[in-house]
Amino acid sequence: MKGAILLSSWVTDRYGDALAAAAPDAARVVIRDGAVLGDPAACEVAYFSGDFFPERVREFILALRDAPDVRWVHTFNAGVDNPFFAKLRERGIRLTTSSGAHAVPIAQTVAWYLLSLARPAEKWRDAQQRKAWERHTVGELEGRTLGVVGMGPIGCEVARLGAALRMRVVGVRRTPRGDEPCETWPLARLDALCAIADALVLALPLTAETQHLVDARRLALLPRGALFVNVGRGALVDEAALVAALASGHVGGAGLDVFEIEPLPPESPLWSMPNVIVTPHNSGDAPGNLHRATEIFLDNLTRWRRNEPLRNEVP
Repeated sequence: MKGAILLSSWVTDRYGDALAAAAPDAARVVIRDGAVLGDPAACEVAYFSGDFFPERVREFILALRDAPDVRWVHTFNAGVDNPFFAKLRERGIRLTTSSGAHAVPIAQTVAWYLLSLARPAEKWRDAQQRKAWERHTVGELEGRTLGVVGMGPIGCEVARLGAALRMRVVGVRRTPRGDEPCETWPLARLDALCAIADALVLALPLTAETQHLVDARRLALLPRGALFVNVGRGALVDEAALVAALASGHVGGAGLDVFEIEPLPPESPLWSMPNVIVTPHNSGDAPGNLHRATEIFLDNLTRWRRNEPLRNEVP
């Protein structure tokens, strides 16, 4: 039974034929209703699928603990800054992600933030509830400069939607590749981008290098009234500095899905700031996410069996 795959019952029930096609001779060890059906010690592959998160994460971790010969773990999410993933790497386990599976819904949420901040959705909703015929001052996105920090799948999709809104889009990444959907600068030019960005979107992973990448100095570089969006990780921005910039009006508004402490503490001033939209780290939620992530896993499973390079492998 060596070479077995550790999976959830959700995956095996829906993708049995696809699993058989990708790995026809591999047994499956299935986590179903809190029980592990099969011997985890026989597994060399494990899939941390989205149906485990968040209530059933412990079930997967306990099963993986009893699987000393696992050589590769695929995870449904894109970010791997959680210490859990570091421990897998310490065990010598190869790690791949489902980066890209959530890109479209996250980018749509970013567009919603920008539109809602530029055109006062909450004020109109409030007036509607009061049956008040009120006009409110609106902003404009067309012709404005949208800066996108991080040009992975999410950043590229944000750039496409920004262009559809007729914004000038400029991205930054560590090293531009030339295949980005917009003008793209190296990360070393982030200061220059901040100086011209009417809206700045963070869509990159958290590393030691990117922690507080946007600090008080870089926030001050933004044009007064600029919009700010973070769908990466909370610690990419100095949150206290962002609160101060929002309170002063230097940053005109923010759409925030991630925070330095999650859940966002009740005492955080971000909750009550009228120019801030807070969402609970679910900007990427969509009915098709589990399927898109599993399709990436199945593609990687085929590659694994053929000894081919894996998609989205964490270096």
